[in-house]
Amino acid sequence: MSSKPIHAQRVAEVYTALETSPEGLSSGEADARKQLYGPNSLPVPAPEPNWKRVLNQLTHPMALVLWGAGVLALLTGHPTLPWVIWIVVVINAAFSFWQEHQAERAISALSQLLPSYARLIRDGQEALIPTQDVVPGDVLILEEGNNIPADARVVEQYGLRANQATLTGEAMAAVKVAEASIREGLTDLERPNLIFAGSSIVSGTGRAVVFSSGSLTQFGRIARLTQSIPDAPSQLQTEIIRLTRIISLIALGISAVVFGVGITDVGIPRNEAFILAVGILVAALPEGLRPTLTLSLAIAVQRLASEGVLVKKLAAMETLGKVSVICTDKSGTLTHNQMTVREVWVSGKRLKITGAGYNPEQGDFIPANGSAPKLEDMDALLTVALLCNNARLLPPTQDRPRWTALGDQTEAALRVLALKDHMVEERLNRKYPRIHEIPFDATRKRMSTIHRHDGTEIAFVKGAPREVLQCCSHVLMEGEVVPLDQELRGQILSANDDYARRALRVLALARRELPPRQGAYTADQVERDLTFLGLAAMMDPPRPEVSTAMKTFREGAIRVVMITGDYGLTAESIARRLGMLGEKPPRIITGADLDGMSDEELKDAITDEVLFARVAPEHKLRVVAAFQTRGDTVAVIGDGVNDGPALRKADIGIAMGKAGTDVAREAADVILTDDNFGAIVDAVREGRAIFRNIRKFITYILASNVPEIMPFVLAALFNQPLALTVGQILAIDLGTDLLPALALGAERPEPDIMKGPPRRRDHQLIDGWLVGRAMWLGSIEVILCYAGFLLVYALAGYTDIFNLPDPGFSAAPQLLSTPEGAVYVLARTVFFAGVVMAQVGNAFACRRETPGVHELGWFSNRFLLVGVAIEIIMAAALIYVPLLAYLFDLMPLPLFVWPGLALYGLILYVLDRIRKGLAVRLSNRRSLMQGGNAA
Repeated sequence: MSSKPIHAQRVAEVYTALETSPEGLSSGEADARKQLYGPNSLPVPAPEPNWKRVLNQLTHPMALVLWGAGVLALLTGHPTLPWVIWIVVVINAAFSFWQEHQAERAISALSQLLPSYARLIRDGQEALIPTQDVVPGDVLILEEGNNIPADARVVEQYGLRANQATLTGEAMAAVKVAEASIREGLTDLERPNLIFAGSSIVSGTGRAVVFSSGSLTQFGRIARLTQSIPDAPSQLQTEIIRLTRIISLIALGISAVVFGVGITDVGIPRNEAFILAVGILVAALPEGLRPTLTLSLAIAVQRLASEGVLVKKLAAMETLGKVSVICTDKSGTLTHNQMTVREVWVSGKRLKITGAGYNPEQGDFIPANGSAPKLEDMDALLTVALLCNNARLLPPTQDRPRWTALGDQTEAALRVLALKDHMVEERLNRKYPRIHEIPFDATRKRMSTIHRHDGTEIAFVKGAPREVLQCCSHVLMEGEVVPLDQELRGQILSANDDYARRALRVLALARRELPPRQGAYTADQVERDLTFLGLAAMMDPPRPEVSTAMKTFREGAIRVVMITGDYGLTAESIARRLGMLGEKPPRIITGADLDGMSDEELKDAITDEVLFARVAPEHKLRVVAAFQTRGDTVAVIGDGVNDGPALRKADIGIAMGKAGTDVAREAADVILTDDNFGAIVDAVREGRAIFRNIRKFITYILASNVPEIMPFVLAALFNQPLALTVGQILAIDLGTDLLPALALGAERPEPDIMKGPPRRRDHQLIDGWLVGRAMWLGSIEVILCYAGFLLVYALAGYTDIFNLPDPGFSAAPQLLSTPEGAVYVLARTVFFAGVVMAQVGNAFACRRETPGVHELGWFSNRFLLVGVAIEIIMAAALIYVPLLAYLFDLMPLPLFVWPGLALYGLILYVLDRIRKGLAVRLSNRRSLMQGGNAA
């Protein structure tokens, strides 16, 4: 076997090296090689089984503590409390699993880009075999429209061009040749004699010999690279795990201390001490946190879904709010990935063409300098554009909601151009039937078709402007064919240079009436003495929403960096047109440059404005990692197979839904279902809002834990009557508090939320400020609730608050049989109602961390108003419905008590409003002092 790489070998050497022949492999040899190399398919990782996901929900730290609390309650002989606690754990787990299962839809179709069947030579005969049976040494038959099943070396070609955009990100079709490629410095993807799995043939015919299959292909390598990057937990998941662990440890510690002190110092019976310890565990753990968090994230996800943004992982919502760098592909992401003719030059006049993409029903021809060319000049140009063309347009269907094309993108753009001017293809085909084609090749840079017309033959030619122009001797001007002098030639070249400077791809179109044919058609005989008809300047147009999105990202201090497989100057032109760049020219770093840079050099390079061009998937990984090392939270946007590894590596991967490949969608956390780049702004806005909203409802929930814990601590340490039972705590956490907490989590983004910079990567969701604020609000609730509790005893004649009668741990029905017991149940009901009413004020206080709920609008969150109303109704039902009051050890309250309880929420809100105002004044004073010191 030859030691030379497959691309450097001549055709005869290729057959020898791969131990095959132009007649292909025999069936027996193919079966043997399949046993050796395995099937031509990609291994798909098995998803995590549902039982394991459910088990994870049942065994997180908070759940384990509650399981233990239920066991303690069971050991003390309590008949119902253990089952209540365990049911809460199971319901929480089932709800969280269901929400995550709904949001994290499995999109595991890594191999769907590969065709189902392949055309090749077996046993000397053409055969159609399943793709998975292709092996190295097979000889593929290549034709326009064919998908490539494996990596192969071209050994025969006639005008062969391949679309490798899914692998390289480059929109233009690549010319493929059979000659050996010995030039150094090229990657395999740049070799003109190699074709790759996952790509397709856009024009021409040929044959190729397979040299890699399955996971050894470029496609498989990228897929393996994508799968090898583990799914790291988001910061939100990490922080919630940390919070539950901390709270669980604190709850266990307090319970142990209270249990020990209660038995040894206070002399509480062991069973009662167990009940107090269980009560502290239940009170300290925010049981409503996980369902509230899951529901809040799910609401934000549903809100984004209506904007065309599918978030696969709930935890990704919070990460979106921290995004500081967006690394984006160009073709198909910032652009439509559909070549469109934007301007034409005809007989010295320029026309602008409106419309974008392959829709031939949208677009107008607008004279750029006030006058339009003659109709016959325009018809001549468009006739060549339509007939010297092998592309096909496909109208929208239910599966494909927009116009698409088969074949070369530039030819599709020319076809659309002609159809926009209402050219009728069937009529022209009858008028100019095609009889021969001279395919495009990389040397001539031209393509010609021969047509019969009125008993003569006419050649239609298109290609690179300079190459076509050098074959022209005349030009069509104002309906007349005139000699092409130097002045006209200079005008044409000047127009071409102007288009090129604006990063437009330019094609020239020409024709020639052929003399009577003698012998075969050859390029030398046909492509000479041409009549120049005009220029067509095209580009892959930017998506219209991108410029507005770039402006918003700049206001939000979010940096957008282009990483593309296209050429640097083209990328810079697009980036500047979209408003991605500042005034200074950016540094353009290619894949070859990256190969020569250390990680530290790359980290230094990205501090300035930079574009990355001609890069491979591994390069994209390095760029993303470099930004993450700097402390940035990185989002990657892409649509191709080549974007898969970077999408998985990023903190947030965002894929196009319609134009994106299955590999990109599988690797991403977020999918833009309508391919609308502007929807990313909505996603980031919701991400920033959800961070604030989570802090709001965590503050709200933790604040209520303070008045839930204190009764058990005071009962254990001072042998005071227990002001709240475990059942009542669960009724608050999973009943009355749930809807207002959820309403706080559903707050819509504030109007100015995209004006400031994103949070730092290390900015914690739950910090000392949040805990301190929750303790402040909870302490107010403790004072208010105990004031009502003790007032009931005082009005009943018990004035010594340190020697209140001990009712024990009996249920309300037994306690109501004695005067002391009735007073205790009434005081306990007042305490319970006080917590609920104080939480009403807490809900409004938590809407903002700074003064001014009125800035949001008192009625802007109607869900909160409804939640508060339902909270009060639920509390009233627990108190006044006999069965519920019996179950939760409560009793009906006299109506005159409620005006006093209603003041709890107002007092809490006013006190917190005063604190916020003082905090703002203090902050402003510090800023002034620092400014004065600086001066």
